[in-house]
Amino acid sequence: MTHYLDFEKPLAEIEGKAEELRAIARQSEEMDVEDEAKALDRKADTLLKELYSSLTPWRKCQVARHPNRPHCQDYIDALFTEYTPLAGDRNFADDHAVMGGMARLNGTPVVVIGQEKGHDTKTRIERNFGMARPEGYRKAIRLMELADKFNMPVVTLVDTPGAYPGKGAEERGQSEAIARSTEKCLQIGVPLVSVVIGEGGSGGAVAFATADRVAMLEHSVYSVISPEGCASILWKDAEKMREAAEALRLTAQDLHKLGICDRIISEPMGGAHRDREHTLASVGRMLEQMLADVSGLSANELVAQRRKKFLDMGSKGLAA
Repeated sequence: MTHYLDFEKPLAEIEGKAEELRAIARQSEEMDVEDEAKALDRKADTLLKELYSSLTPWRKCQVARHPNRPHCQDYIDALFTEYTPLAGDRNFADDHAVMGGMARLNGTPVVVIGQEKGHDTKTRIERNFGMARPEGYRKAIRLMELADKFNMPVVTLVDTPGAYPGKGAEERGQSEAIARSTEKCLQIGVPLVSVVIGEGGSGGAVAFATADRVAMLEHSVYSVISPEGCASILWKDAEKMREAAEALRLTAQDLHKLGICDRIISEPMGGAHRDREHTLASVGRMLEQMLADVSGLSANELVAQRRKKFLDMGSKGLAA
């Protein structure tokens, strides 16, 4: 079943009418409604292009959060072979919001780490909606250390509203774990590439995306805080999230201009969820390209260039 976003309601009506006509035709072979249905299809295609040709930042947030959008598990299943999941932080527990392990990307041994939101009520609760606890970041640190030890590139897939803000997470050192994960990204002497596949929320995303190359899907977002959180702080009103989204400069296009995002991966018309196979293949090609960009560098060169990249951020200013 297609899930339509708020701004897609006119599109839902047109596509719904086309499907109703075809359903009637299936029940009665004498009825020929295909011409009318195709006319509605053309109208829907035109409207879809109009809607997605000029998405506002807030609408991009909605698309980035679409429940049918491919998640970390989907990318691992489609792009990686011989995936061997590794669990636990060897200290407290295994955080199911963070998944990772050793695999092969087009034959190349890599360590892949990502945040998984889940695809239905049961798995979303199990995965804590992609919000990692301290043990999740400590698991990521362990996997990055493993990659560094065995000279394996690291691939991270970012999709989180942010780190889990619960009492238990704070008691176990959430901010310290995020800081250590970010620090580890800057220390490892192997290639590290990252793709924001949905939401890149706050430090929970930075802890995975402090990489040699950072790519974003066309309708993904990456921000220090969610628009709702920003609006609650600045205006004491979460309903001002549209204004906050504009001010945060969180779209892939804005962040590319500011030098935060290195590459933008185009999505199918209507978002990644409308053609999942195309999206998965596009991300796979981009991962291979980004790894090729840095594959010939020594460990010292990788660390030096990565540190310089992040130290130079902000030099373009907000006028970029």
